Amino acid sequence: MPLIEKSTYKPPFLFGNGHVQSIVPTLFRKVRGVAYTRERINTPDNDFIDLDCSGLNADRAVIIIHGLEGNASRAYMLGMARAFNRRGWDSVSINLRGCSGEPNRLIRSYHSGISDDLDTVVCHLVEKDKYASLALVGFSIGGNIILKYLGEKGPEGSPLIKAAAAVSVPCDLASSARKLADLSNMIYMKRFLKLFHEKIKAKMALMPEKINDRNFKSIRTFQQFDDRYTAPIHGFADADDYWSACSSKQFLSAISIPTLMISAWNDPFLPEECYPREEAGRSDVLYLEIPDSGGHVGFIHFNSRGEYWHETRITSFVCEHSGVSRKRGQVCS
Repeated sequence: MPLIEKSTYKPPFLFGNGHVQSIVPTLFRKVRGVAYTRERINTPDNDFIDLDCSGLNADRAVIIIHGLEGNASRAYMLGMARAFNRRGWDSVSINLRGCSGEPNRLIRSYHSGISDDLDTVVCHLVEKDKYASLALVGFSIGGNIILKYLGEKGPEGSPLIKAAAAVSVPCDLASSARKLADLSNMIYMKRFLKLFHEKIKAKMALMPEKINDRNFKSIRTFQQFDDRYTAPIHGFADADDYWSACSSKQFLSAISIPTLMISAWNDPFLPEECYPREEAGRSDVLYLEIPDSGGHVGFIHFNSRGEYWHETRITSFVCEHSGVSRKRGQVCS
């Protein structure tokens, strides 16, 4: 019963509030020491995915996926890549379609359940025949994608994938969408809609006959946005159909490798439905850790290494469950 309710995380003084934990790293955290090399791979539907890789010529790699309207250059992505690099892992950070600084070729983009693109990246790394071990780490909807993918694959997934971790995951998409529509989350909702609008306008410049932004300013919620754009573009009947099909919570029981979920109780994005305690309690491999504080992809920690708590926690978990020891001077803690 891998349910970890008593977490080791303690927020710094004056940083216990969930909104503070969520906003401060986004605005002020700087992560240095990660040198990316970009690699573009083609997808089966004739689109592309841009990967930002930080390589040490290691025999193991972590695949990292960002959250909604993020990219590989966000501080939380760089921090995670650096933490794995320090422990002797290559990192491969996925920029989901349309998030690498260039619009993708097709009308379809990314969404919270786009596990086929993750499979494309996994297969690409497997075919390189370079790595003996792979791990997966995702943030927010990136975590939802990873959990959905692992559940879909079950024991039939690549044997190279040894462990995974997912941070601040809206594993029940419908309830999380309703939570973000609350007045208390207006600042986040406005920001997301602004970024969505920029993406829509970029697509309009490429394919004006397929997409438009008429009356976009009337959109106030994810329900309205997903009904108009996400669902019809990606083959769902409406927002509810999309959320139902893509929520990772229904796939958790089928996960077959050690997987750590970290979600703070004071995450402003997550309602009760997004803390799958029953599913973790029934699983032998799904570890759910629920710190009292941490916000959404926060978990601020001040130390000389500049490493946040979740980065140390995840690398330790992945090293332990991937059979990586402390040999050759590696620090797996």
